[in-house]
Order: sequence, then C-alpha cells, then structure tokens
Amino acid sequence: MSFQYDLYVIGAGSGGVRASRMSAARGARVAVAESTYLGGTCVNVGCVPKKLFVYGSHFAEEFEDAAGFGWQVGERSFHWPTLRDNKTAEIERLNGIYQGLLDGAGVDTHIGQAKLLDAHTVEVAGQQYTAENILIATGSRPWVPDFDGRDQVITSNEAFYLEQFPERAVVVGGGYIAVEFAGIFAGLGAETHLVYRGPLFLRGFDEGIRQFVRDELAKKHIHLHFEENVERVSDDRTVHLTSGATIAADTVLYATGRRPNTEGLGLENAGVALNEAGAIAVDDYFQTSTPNIYAIGDVIDRFQLTPVAISEGMCIAHNLFGEGEKRKQDYDNIATAVFCQPNIGTVGLTEEEARSRYDIEVYESTFRPMKHTLSGRDERTLMKLIVRREDDVVVGLHMAGPDAGEIVQGMAVAMKAGATKADFDATVGIHPTAAEEFVTMREPVR
Repeated sequence: MSFQYDLYVIGAGSGGVRASRMSAARGARVAVAESTYLGGTCVNVGCVPKKLFVYGSHFAEEFEDAAGFGWQVGERSFHWPTLRDNKTAEIERLNGIYQGLLDGAGVDTHIGQAKLLDAHTVEVAGQQYTAENILIATGSRPWVPDFDGRDQVITSNEAFYLEQFPERAVVVGGGYIAVEFAGIFAGLGAETHLVYRGPLFLRGFDEGIRQFVRDELAKKHIHLHFEENVERVSDDRTVHLTSGATIAADTVLYATGRRPNTEGLGLENAGVALNEAGAIAVDDYFQTSTPNIYAIGDVIDRFQLTPVAISEGMCIAHNLFGEGEKRKQDYDNIATAVFCQPNIGTVGLTEEEARSRYDIEVYESTFRPMKHTLSGRDERTLMKLIVRREDDVVVGLHMAGPDAGEIVQGMAVAMKAGATKADFDATVGIHPTAAEEFVTMREPVR
C-alpha cells in the first residue's frame, strides 16, 4: 500500500516536534497535526511562562536585599499586565520559532484536532491523510475533581492569562505546579495559602528536602494547610475546608494533577489500548497495541518532563528511520528541578529509596548563602549526597537553594558517568560558590 507520509505525528509539543524534525532529517516524509499551539504545554502554559513568572516574583526580595549592599531603592510597585503581556509576547515569538523549525525541516503542519480513522488514516479539519507510521504525542492537561464550586476555580492554564492579579490566592495541590505557583503568587504580593490533603507536599521527593522546603516556604509568608481538603468554593471564592475553616480568596488555583490527552483521538478506531491509569500503553520502544502506532511524552505518563519527551522523540526517529540497533529510553538518573522558592534540584535516588536497596552513607550540609550574610535574609540552603557503601558510587544528589537547577544539571552529568564519592572529593571546588559544597563534604552525617 502507498502512503502519503512515512510518519504522521499528532501533537506539536516538544516531543512531537523533535520526532518530526529528526525523522524528516533522515529522509522521511513527515506531517504533524496540532489543535492548539505549537510548542505544547511547556512553551505555552508550562515551564517557560512559569519560569518567567518565577523570575518576576523574585524582585520584591531583591529590592529588600539590596539595602544590605548599600543600594537605596525608592518607591516601587508591581504592574501585573506588563509581566503577563511581555510573557505572552515571548511565547508568541517561540511559537513562530517552532513553526520555522518545522518548515525548515520540510515537515507539513496541519492545524486542527486530529482523529484516527484506522491504523493508517488520520483526519484533521475535514481532510484525510494516510501514513505508514503514526506517533501520538498529545501531552496532558490539568485535572480538577468534581466538587461544589468547581466553576469558581482555575488551573495553571488560566493563571498565565489572568485579567487581574489577585490580592488573595489559594493554591490547592501538593506537586510541582502547586508549590511553584504558591511561590509566584506570594512573591508578586498576594496573600497566599497552599492547601494539600496530605501531611507534606512534593510526594516522591527526598523526605529531608520536602521538610526543608516546607520550613523555607513558611518563612516567605506562604500559609501552609496540610491534611486539609476543600469541601466547597462559594460564589465569592471563599474556600470552605472540611475542617470547618474558611479562606477568603480572589483566585483559587487547582493544581491537583494532570491527565493524558487521549479523548477525541479515535484510539478505538485503530485498536490503541490504554493502561489502567488511562494513559496510552506502550512497550520499551514506545510501540502501542497497534504495531505501526507509537506514543511518547505525557500521554504515556512515565515522566512528565519536557526533556524526557524530547529524548523519547529522538528514540522514535532513530528506531523508525535510523541505522543500527533500536534504542530504548534510559530513565535512570534523570535530573529535575522544582522552581519553588528556594529552588529544588535533584537527581538519582531519595534517601528513603536508597536505604531500602543498599547500605548507604549520607552526606549533608545546610548553610546560609553568602549573599544573605549582608542582606540579612533568614534563608538557608540544603545539599545532600547519598553514597552506596559497597562501591562508593553516588546514587542520589539533592539540593534546595538558589540556582539549584543550574547546579544540579552539572552534577547529573557526573552521576550519569558513574561518579564515586572519591571522584567528588578529588574535584577542586570553585570558590566562593554554593556548588563547591558538593565536593567538600567529607564526613557522613548518617
């Protein structure tokens, strides 16, 4: 059978665009369909605009800290529309770059909701296209549970485009997005409350890091409500908790998880199966239950991280159109950062995970960042190394403090290469930096 395309990609997020471009570079005929915006969640309503907001939210503290360094800062105020609209202009610029990348690679772009008609046919905006292989890279979307007053709350998608900045904000949830937006709202001047049903947020992260960040966020006047559930949100956006307490708010943001975007894709028409969690089920090579259909990124719900989706997209391009042995994605020692305040950077096993598997030593250091010896701010940094005793290999590395993501990225390279504690000890530090602490911790604390 003759097909119009060698690969048809549904979803022009980071993973889909990378798979499209790299496949086209290998000589494949490729098209990609996108129903909303090029670049996916990360570029439009995720990591990129979020980090721009995080940068903006730091300035209030920077103005305060400046006094200790001799700077006299005059009257100041925050203008939300400027930040919001400048962010939007930057996102639109990035959308254009993504379109240019696809055009430059010779990839056809089809705008509209794509639907599978069968294993080789995709319909977009009333047009039908055939492809030998199909890749689903549709990402995920925010999920909000049903409750009384659900129509009064927003998700992170809407938070990037608020008409007015709230004086009082309530964030519900305990993951990356909830903790990051609590810091953003508070840093930009809103009275901020974080409500989480569990005993401590950031489940899955190192316990010591979680406790440390809890204490640091409290210093930044974020009101933390653990082991609380929302019963209802009234029409005036008052949040009623199951404990009987109420919180008055102008904005209530729900960050209670994300769900794979599988609805409306016509998966049943092509025999593509979902797993128990509602994500597309794939094997080690991202192949679905239908042999010529593949899936990557958030829609398979393995690691909801942009660089992971990009790397998975590279695997697809190589396996379908490259030479040599097929590749699998390596999910070990994937570094990640949470852009809360202070930042978290982490790679490898948590102390709890490592202790359940190995005999370990834990090296840990907490200290006041050098900047704050003059600013006077009561903020601390935590760094932690977890070492497997049998071979001295560093199996976990965690940091909470300024620029943690920037610092841990370099450490992730070392860990991916199998660095031992002796390698860290033999490395000469850069002085004076916070990062040097990772190569100067000599005695285990546990």
